[in-house]
Amino acid sequence: MVDRGSMGPAPNRKRLLILVAALVLLFLFPTVLPRFYVYMAAIVLVYGLAATSLNLALGFGGLYQFHHAVFYGVGAYGAALLMMKTGLSPWLGFVVGPLVATLLGLVMGLICIRLSKLYFGMLQISLGSLVWAIVYRWYSFTGGDDGIHGVPVPDLISSSSNAYYFTLIVTLVSMYVMHRILKAPFGSVLQGIRDNPVRSEMIGVNVRRHQLMALVIASFFAGVAGSLFVAVDSTVFPDMLFWTLSMEMVIMCLLGGWLTFMGPMLGAAVIVALRTFVSTYTVYWALVLGIIMMLVIFFLPEGVLGWLIQLSRGKGRTKAEEGDAREDVSQGDR
Repeated sequence: MVDRGSMGPAPNRKRLLILVAALVLLFLFPTVLPRFYVYMAAIVLVYGLAATSLNLALGFGGLYQFHHAVFYGVGAYGAALLMMKTGLSPWLGFVVGPLVATLLGLVMGLICIRLSKLYFGMLQISLGSLVWAIVYRWYSFTGGDDGIHGVPVPDLISSSSNAYYFTLIVTLVSMYVMHRILKAPFGSVLQGIRDNPVRSEMIGVNVRRHQLMALVIASFFAGVAGSLFVAVDSTVFPDMLFWTLSMEMVIMCLLGGWLTFMGPMLGAAVIVALRTFVSTYTVYWALVLGIIMMLVIFFLPEGVLGWLIQLSRGKGRTKAEEGDAREDVSQGDR
């Protein structure tokens, strides 16, 4: 029989090589791509980070997080307002933005966590819409529906390439931290709650506390993504808090694979590409996205990345079975 242990290092080595190659390409983008594509790559990183933070609560925690964009938008406004209206160092905006989003996540979580599933999601949409309405109407502070333009970001990241590198580094660190959280015992418990909350509670797990912690963590990283958008675009606007962007983030998770860690990043890349390039040919780019989503739901319910992972695992099992069969035949011949 084939020793399964001997098959372990090869996939890990292959995965490591792919990761290193991807990182090299990401760091080379500003040197080989025009400025517009560097900007689009940064936007993909921002949306991918926001969608991954959503997936921490939705895909791995089982929370019906239907208005995640409110934390993303509040993080952006928190960073932009500190840079615009105070004399403090603009670098503090990248700290204050995520902290404000975390505080909002804690407050909304304490209110919503008493409910479950669809009721949780609907109450969160209501509270998030209330926050959006405040931002939309408060002209003297938030700029109202005009938003805030020309945010004075630090000089070090004022160029498009430096803003991209800053966004890339912060995104990589954030993704690593979220990955470690999900691989820790807390992440395992969270996935157990997602699969069977009743049984988890019966064995002594405080379900609501773990769900609240997941929501707060997701809110923090959504705020990080929002503050990074300020670094890339130097603007904020009320639509960043609107529920339609929340649904886009949900679509990113479903499209890429909501039970995989990197799936939302892939989904973000697809959504941004569709919005940018398909919209140059037709105003009905959302119709194209809808058709793609229908096909994914019917034929790839685990998402694109989830399907690719299952496909690679299937090929690995097939090769192992073929090796076992050949060894059995050779032993039979002896």
